[in-house]
Amino acid sequence: MNTKILKTTPESEIVSTRIFNAPISIVFRAWSEPEHLKNWWGPAGFTNTFEEFDFREGGRWRFIMHGPEKGNYANDCEFIKISEPNLIAWKRYSQPHFQVVATFEEIANDQTSLVFKMLFETVELCQKIKPHVVDKNEENFDKLELELIKML
Repeated sequence: MNTKILKTTPESEIVSTRIFNAPISIVFRAWSEPEHLKNWWGPAGFTNTFEEFDFREGGRWRFIMHGPEKGNYANDCEFIKISEPNLIAWKRYSQPHFQVVATFEEIANDQTSLVFKMLFETVELCQKIKPHVVDKNEENFDKLELELIKML
């Protein structure tokens, strides 16, 4: 298992950030507990079927994302670093290959800043993917906000 987080440049990263009106412990739970994660993960209209969710370093996360109109998208990931409640990182074995690093920072008792980074080995792959995912990441955050409201 390679647990090393990629060293990248800004040109080979896609970064999305948002401040959520929820305590850091709740935001981390929304990411780390499959009963919550399956409700919001993915862009608007997508649903998930989790096949495996072993939330530990070296554990696998295998799931199918179901598109709203057509398509089922297999995802196979491995958690490479977890530091509760501040960091979750994983790498994708399915295409396209990249790593995700999500960091959580408490701003106040009821506010959490999230920085979501997609790290690519090459600038070319990042730039190819970027036009398709920036808005989708925002849709993902919109769904996370709705899940957090239910969890509060």
